[in-house]
Amino acid sequence: MRSLRLLLLAVLLLAGCHDSPRLASLPPGSRVLAFGDSITFGSGAAPGEDYPARLAAISGWQIDNAGIPGDTAEAAQARIRAALGETRPALVIVELGGNDFLRRRPEKAVKDDLRAIVAAIRQSGVPVVLVAVPKLSLIGVATGRLPDSTIYAELAKEEKLPVVEGVLAAVLSDPALKADPIHPNASGYRKLAEGVAEQLSRAGLLKKP
Repeated sequence: MRSLRLLLLAVLLLAGCHDSPRLASLPPGSRVLAFGDSITFGSGAAPGEDYPARLAAISGWQIDNAGIPGDTAEAAQARIRAALGETRPALVIVELGGNDFLRRRPEKAVKDDLRAIVAAIRQSGVPVVLVAVPKLSLIGVATGRLPDSTIYAELAKEEKLPVVEGVLAAVLSDPALKADPIHPNASGYRKLAEGVAEQLSRAGLLKKP
């Protein structure tokens, strides 16, 4: 079963970002803002084991972790401009929506909130990448294959921006990679960072050593 899950993760990594716009690569030392909730913060793992820290080690970028446990796409709109002003990043990676889904907010409303965050980032002249979050699915839980919410691919297509697809869903589908039902463990965050790096490389943003 574990080998099947790992194969699924590999397939998803290959599939993600395949239709995304290609952006200019960011050299090592570039400042990047990881904007999100407890998944970005690193809940479920020790300090330094969060995915932004792991991604920084892979990329050589300076990544500011602006993850707040419990945050929603709806609430995060109020802090995105301050985060941009404080960090002045060359790229923003947005991972939000999971807490909205847990609160049973309509997906369309979550999509509108994410669109507003994307618009605020772009108004600052900064490119943005979305990380797709899995939707609530009893079938997905039962089968060990959580699906991405479709709003991320839709928004990426409509706004012409890259989206990291399938990686978080694959991590959260594997009990061996989770600290609890909704958070990765240290190994899960490492897999998430590797998957994000792989798809950012495919989108042209990251030149891996």
